[in-house]
Amino acid sequence: MDYKDYYKILGVDKNASQDEIKKAFRKLAIKLHPDKNPGDKKSEEKFKEVNEAYDVLGDADKRKKYNELGDNWASYKDGGNNPYGGQQQKRQSGKKGDSYSDFFSGDGGQFSDFFEHIFGGGSGFGGQKSGKLQMKGEDYQAQTTISLEEAFRGTTRQLNVDNQTLNLKLKPGIVDGQMLKMKEKGGPGINGGPNGDLYIVVNVAKHERFERKGDDLFFEQPLNVFTAILGGKLSVHTIEKTVNINIPAGTDSGKSFRLREMGMPRYDNPTHKGDCYVKVIVNVPKNLSEHDKDILGKLDCLKKI
Repeated sequence: MDYKDYYKILGVDKNASQDEIKKAFRKLAIKLHPDKNPGDKKSEEKFKEVNEAYDVLGDADKRKKYNELGDNWASYKDGGNNPYGGQQQKRQSGKKGDSYSDFFSGDGGQFSDFFEHIFGGGSGFGGQKSGKLQMKGEDYQAQTTISLEEAFRGTTRQLNVDNQTLNLKLKPGIVDGQMLKMKEKGGPGINGGPNGDLYIVVNVAKHERFERKGDDLFFEQPLNVFTAILGGKLSVHTIEKTVNINIPAGTDSGKSFRLREMGMPRYDNPTHKGDCYVKVIVNVPKNLSEHDKDILGKLDCLKKI
């Protein structure tokens, strides 16, 4: 009878934590499960080995006995009694219900002779005589893209994931790249286990006019040269509404004006908003009339006084 290296089967170190062992087992079990590998006998056998390894290493008492066994295997590998007491239970080959029920419907899939020689029969995974592994389903990922205006107002999206239609509600203020979780909307659970989760990445499309930094918005607005010189009102279109701002006389091109609470809603508190910053760009007039040129000429004379 050959010694089974359960740590090697799961691909973990002998000093691995229980959490590391569980993660390694789950990854392999999902990969090798017969539902994903129909008719693949090699995967089926590996799946059985992985289950057997986790049945031992996932249980603190069994793991302790197994670790002790590793140091003393040579002394009783040739048919000695069960080193942990009790009468070894023999199996009748080819019959269901021997020590462990099958892992797969209709297939006699008992644990190995090595396992039963050490631990005997009748316990099964997680203390269940059925031996069937209940495991959470695979987590899924999806993504959706919305406009900046939709991120401002909040919106909904319909997603089709694994032949199921899901309605996703997006709160105002959601940011580009934000990940949302829909509990138990992922892959189906295994042997009655819970479904996996669905993680959705929300992409906010780049806007042609506004630049977003956190909850603040930035944009540029053309400014008439005469208004820049003499001062006046400038009508600007924010993402939410149109407002008039006061332009002081002698405003330079590139000057920014802050519009309080006219930015994006805060995701955790949509009643509060960031700010909006307007950078004015002075437009130099072209194709001036003779009257306009005369006025500008008089202004040019003024600066020499």
